[in-house]
This record gives sequence, structure tokens and C-alpha cells, in this order.
Amino acid sequence: MNFTKMNGAGNDFVVVDNREGRLELSVAEIARLCDRHRGVGADGLLAVEPAQSGADFRMRYYNADGGEADMCGNGARCFARYAARLSGRSDALSFETPAGLIRASFSGELVTINMSDPRDLRAPFALDVVGLGVCRVHFLNTGVPHAVVFVENGEAVDLATSGASLRRNPAFAPQGANANFAEILSPGNLVLRTFERGVEGETLACGTGVCAAALLHHLESGTPAPISVRVRGGDTLEVGFTPSASGLPGNVTLKGPADFVFDGQI
Repeated sequence: MNFTKMNGAGNDFVVVDNREGRLELSVAEIARLCDRHRGVGADGLLAVEPAQSGADFRMRYYNADGGEADMCGNGARCFARYAARLSGRSDALSFETPAGLIRASFSGELVTINMSDPRDLRAPFALDVVGLGVCRVHFLNTGVPHAVVFVENGEAVDLATSGASLRRNPAFAPQGANANFAEILSPGNLVLRTFERGVEGETLACGTGVCAAALLHHLESGTPAPISVRVRGGDTLEVGFTPSASGLPGNVTLKGPADFVFDGQI
């Protein structure tokens, strides 16, 4: 099997071309490909498939445990750049995901994608998080469900403990939620750490988590777009949006790097 290794702000992926439909990977096979000791190693697998509803391509995304997810922001940027290389496109393209139609544009190694409309906003509520005590928790779905806690010192959070506790809290049953801990450096500038379901650990970046934290920061403080979010891998992603006088912001975009690492066979 031919594959390409890519990363978006440190969030890494195995990417395959399945436009001819010849690959039928099982959950166990995907998990083994993503295994950092026995496989290629990745946070997830991306597959390029033919579009079904008029877009240029269809994106399939699988977490490192082999389970399929609706959306991945950093993965979508990598998918877009990989699909552009396959098709020779250099300006823009579109692709279908279970979370909706995604459009991508390119500026060198930077990719900007439109995100699906945010939904399922919950009013902040109190939860007891292991290692942190009772926290004020926000919830928003930006293609993937996210729980977000704003903290004074993100570096001090033990994600292996607190992240796992929040990710599996019964309040988010049955599907669970990604657990995010955001530190506000200044209005419009955040630092974010994310414990991702499916990976079951901290990742160097999570695009949908970046969007969730930025939008919640806007809703809490009124801070306008764009909002910059530095992720664990050291990169800074930019979230754009259109405010709404009543309800959630719209026209959400995510801009950041999408890098080719190597091509291989396994």
C-alpha cells in the first residue's frame, strides 16, 4: 500500500489515495498503521475518495483507534493539500465530509479551510475534573464535540489525568468529547492543549478544538476575529468568523500549515 505521511501543526496523519475504491481497511488495520511502535505512526488516517454530491473529493477520517470521525480540522488541511497534489490544483478545491462540505484555498504551505457551522452550544456548567476540582466547563460541537475549560496556566494541567477525566465524563455520554484546556494570553491570543478521544491522549494540535476554544472565547469576551491559538506543537493557527447578534458565529475558517513529511509503502 502506498501512503503519504503528513502533519498539520504537529497533528500527524497517514494519507492514502482511495479514489479507485481498492482499499478496504479494517478497524484493526487502521489502528496498526497508526501505531507508533508497530506501524507508520499517526494520530489518524485520511482517505481520498470520489465525491458523491458534486464536490471535488470526499474525505474519510479515522482516529488512531480505527474508529471513523466526522471531521478533523488539521486533517482537513492536510487532506486538501494532498488532494491538490493529486489533481494538480493550486487555487482552491472542495470536499465532502460527514460534517458538511469543506472548501479549501492555498497560500504556499498554508491552507485555509471553511469549517462546518458550530452547533450544540451549552451554557457553561460545573463539573468535577480529576486533578483540577470543580471547573466551569463549556461545550461546543465544531464538527467534533469539544469540552473546553479556560485555565490560568495551561502548562500546569496534567492532561493524562485531567484530560482523560473530562473526556470521559458522563455529561458527554455516549460519544464523549475532546477535552481542551485554554489559557488566555491576551484578548484574541490563546494557548491550547487538547486530549483527543480516539487517540486517548494529548495531541500536538487539534483544529476543531482550536475553533471551539476561539469561538467560545469570542462568545465570552466579545473579542473579534481573527483569533490566534498556539497549539502544543508550537504552531499558531488562525480562526476567522462572522459574529452573530443572536446565536453562534458563522463563516468559520481555520488557517494553518499542512506539511508533507514523506511518501512510503507498507
